[in-house]
Amino acid sequence: MEKYLDFVDISKAFPGVQALKDIKFHVKGGRVSALLGENGAGKSTLLKILSGDIRPDAGTILINGEDKVFSSPRDSLAAGISVIYQERQLIPMLSVAENVFLDCLPKKRIGLLDKARLWDDTEKIINKFGLPISPDDSVARLSVAHQQMVEIMKAYRRSSDIIAFDEPTAPLADAEISILFKLISQLRDEGKIILYVSHRLAEIFQVTDDIIVLKDGRLVEILKTIESNEQELVRAMVGRELGNTYEKLSRNTDFGDVVLDVRNLNTNMLKDISFSLKSGEVLGFAGLIGAGRTEVARAIFGADPILSGDIYVHGEKVCFKSPRDAIERGIGLCPEDRKDQGLVLRQSISCNISMPVLEKVADSAFMNKKKEESLANEAVGKYGIKTHSIYKIAAELSGGNQQKVILGRWTSSKLTTSILILDEPTKGIDVGTKAEIYQMVCDLAKEGKGVIYISSELIEVLNVCDNIIVMRNGKITGRVTREEATEESVLALAMLD
Repeated sequence: MEKYLDFVDISKAFPGVQALKDIKFHVKGGRVSALLGENGAGKSTLLKILSGDIRPDAGTILINGEDKVFSSPRDSLAAGISVIYQERQLIPMLSVAENVFLDCLPKKRIGLLDKARLWDDTEKIINKFGLPISPDDSVARLSVAHQQMVEIMKAYRRSSDIIAFDEPTAPLADAEISILFKLISQLRDEGKIILYVSHRLAEIFQVTDDIIVLKDGRLVEILKTIESNEQELVRAMVGRELGNTYEKLSRNTDFGDVVLDVRNLNTNMLKDISFSLKSGEVLGFAGLIGAGRTEVARAIFGADPILSGDIYVHGEKVCFKSPRDAIERGIGLCPEDRKDQGLVLRQSISCNISMPVLEKVADSAFMNKKKEESLANEAVGKYGIKTHSIYKIAAELSGGNQQKVILGRWTSSKLTTSILILDEPTKGIDVGTKAEIYQMVCDLAKEGKGVIYISSELIEVLNVCDNIIVMRNGKITGRVTREEATEESVLALAMLD
């Protein structure tokens, strides 16, 4: 029997914002339907309603014509629904096997855990996915990409009839993306209902059959993928033509003195890393996942220990024992995982922006609210953060606005940041906001800041950065200018043995 899912007049409001308004559409089994829209369009809210995380203010969900009311995620799971979010829902201290089978751990007759069966059942799924991990590996020790694959393995194991993917490829390398797409094709052939959220338009055309476009919480258009094109989707999403984003960038063409000089840096992961960064330069770091790009950022920022080598800031040798030391010398880091490492999600925009400069917005032992508000309003105005209040909780912001909060933190008037490290700054961000962030990066360079730009999206690195360093297995394998670089040449350096 063909499966189908209906959203009927779904509405949801949060304080100060109408997240969804009268959303109504129908999806069939055996097809992959994309949910597309800018950050804040309502995609994640809709998935949270489907998963039982939140309840709609109005409207109905029908599964095969039957009205469903989900009071909790348990109700949604019982109805055969699995939602795989951007934010991983794993227990880090448990093993891969325990996470994959957490809600149905195999037991022996006397009630004890059947470890042998658990191990074997998990290994079968791992082998199907072709992953270089073991059932007894601790999830906490896995890369972000492999943690995401464990999340997807959980959904696969449940044999759910409805599976929703929220930005599933954001942390994945090309090989893992290929595995995921093959799995999605298999699930589609089995008649599953697949909802797929991604800001990567190339993926939408590669893996989906239908495209459901949302804007500002409303349904804009439903299209067949084969009958659409990238320009049409962008126009539907943002309400205007974006054209060639990169051609519009206003760049800095005049570099200054060297602001950062790294010489023969070695850590447990990195081997003999040397490079320099000039004032006004955007220096890109390219490479496959696990190449060591994030480790370079963390070592410079004082977050990871250095075994040997030297770092010079403005010509002076430094030794950072903690990120606080790096901040005091004018270095800021927007980390790869903005939700876990970049923000305190349950705190306000204002609180998140003032964190590095608490002593500068305090009178003795007490916070000066006016100073804190001034900093937050400065960032909201400078970066166009969409919010009705600087006291809005960071967790309630879209991904793009969360990233802008972090940028606002490091470029506040209370800090003298001269070196800014951006690690995957556009991950999980819509095309319109990406364009804004690209221009922000160029503007920071024009102000004289040295910017390190790390991205897994090669097209970004080629078009945003002035010079590019390519890494593989903790080593630098090449350096190229923007004029010299091509996708083929950079990939060749990234895959060198």
